[in-house]
Parts: sequence; structure tokens; C-alpha cells
Amino acid sequence: MLESVIQTKTIKTLELAGWYVIKLIQTNKNGIMDLVALKNGRAVFIEVKTDTGKQSELQKYRQKEITEQGFKVLIITNSKQIESL
Repeated sequence: MLESVIQTKTIKTLELAGWYVIKLIQTNKNGIMDLVALKNGRAVFIEVKTDTGKQSELQKYRQKEITEQGFKVLIITNSKQIESL
């Protein structure tokens, strides 16, 4: 499945569950996650990959930075993975 299809399904699933979802297209930080989901004072950063996709070293570094700030980061390959939020 294409990454764009997974991303669209993920956004729809999250929004149906009451999350406010922002697609991060261009930021001042290269390697930042694809999406940020907000709900009830929580922020979850989401990187969308295909089954064969891999995070770059820069993406791994950004994930470490974000988790060190106390935020959750999810790497998902299908929209069903976000049902646990």
C-alpha cells in the first residue's frame, strides 16, 4: 500500500476518534514526523511508512529529540496501528 494511502486513512481514523490532526509538510526541522495528532492535552507525533519503508538516520534523531521532550512517537505502516491511542 502506498504511504499516501496509509497517511490518508490514518488521518481519517484519528479524526473520527476526536483527534485534531496536522500534516507537517514544511517545517524548520528536516526529518520531522509526517503528522501530529492532538487531543485532550496530548500530542502524538506519527511517522507513516510502507511495510518496507525505513526511517532515515535523521528521522531517528528527530524521534529521539521528541521523545526526550516527553511526547509519544508512533511509526505506523497501516491505519489499524493507531487504534490504541
